[in-house]
Amino acid sequence: MTSSRRTFLKNSAIAATAAALMPNNLFAAPARIQRVGIQLYSVRDAMKVDPAGTLKKLAAMGYQHVEHANYVDRKFYGWTAKEFKKVLDDLGLQMPSGHTVMTPQHWDAEKNDFTDAWKYTVEDAAYMGQKFVISPWMDEKVRHDTDLLKRTMDQFNKSGELCQKFNMKFGYHNHDFEFTTMVGDIRLFDYIMQNTDPSKVSQQLDIGNMYGRENDAISIINKYPGRFVSMHVKDEVKSADKNEGTGYESTILGKGVLPVKEVLKAAKKTGGTVYLIIEQESYQGLDPLDCVKIDLQTMKKWGY
Repeated sequence: MTSSRRTFLKNSAIAATAAALMPNNLFAAPARIQRVGIQLYSVRDAMKVDPAGTLKKLAAMGYQHVEHANYVDRKFYGWTAKEFKKVLDDLGLQMPSGHTVMTPQHWDAEKNDFTDAWKYTVEDAAYMGQKFVISPWMDEKVRHDTDLLKRTMDQFNKSGELCQKFNMKFGYHNHDFEFTTMVGDIRLFDYIMQNTDPSKVSQQLDIGNMYGRENDAISIINKYPGRFVSMHVKDEVKSADKNEGTGYESTILGKGVLPVKEVLKAAKKTGGTVYLIIEQESYQGLDPLDCVKIDLQTMKKWGY
């Protein structure tokens, strides 16, 4: 057994014990209260230049929850889990979820177990106090190889089991290809929904990514009630870039064509959605920080 493996097992035991001793309501999703956060990819350039200063600005705007999109070599935006947690704690910020792509390479077929790299991902997420470890992508090879896709769904469920040991859930985040790629006679999105265990795998519905492919997010929510504990809240406008995949790009909430308020109502009533994560990836010439400030003000105006 390698030294790094021993360290993982030791730290895992400590983290799991700590999680078991924490109050259950710390990890339980509130039945009625919906919490608004921001996906830090929305301000990705600012996070590259001055992550501490950017987080401080977000906290000053009134954000209390963030979702990371940068975990590399056991570091969040260049900080270790211990360092990043202190940064967030000092600003009064919490991180209930984060995005880290899980690939088939994170599963060791010979050992019939996850690689240490994925175990560290889960361990560090638990240390940060996350409730969800979300994979936001699926390799194209996986999408078009039925056997590999089936194994990946099994891997999703096993990741859910691993996350459960730390009182977390594994999750998957959609883009647009899930609605255009077919697996036999059903869409990839439906295949994922039908082959993942809801008790182990949560779905984070991105209502912007699907626009132009599946225009009616409400129908998806009604088709799979209670499956979308987390949601990426976006609005969309027609893209000036003709190469844009769906023909649309994100914009300030309330300025686009999506019926965002109606989707949010359906999410709360039927989708079981608790975490509303604002994400804006395009800005129509405006400063991203100015955009996400208006996004939060809009959500508050809508009563969230």
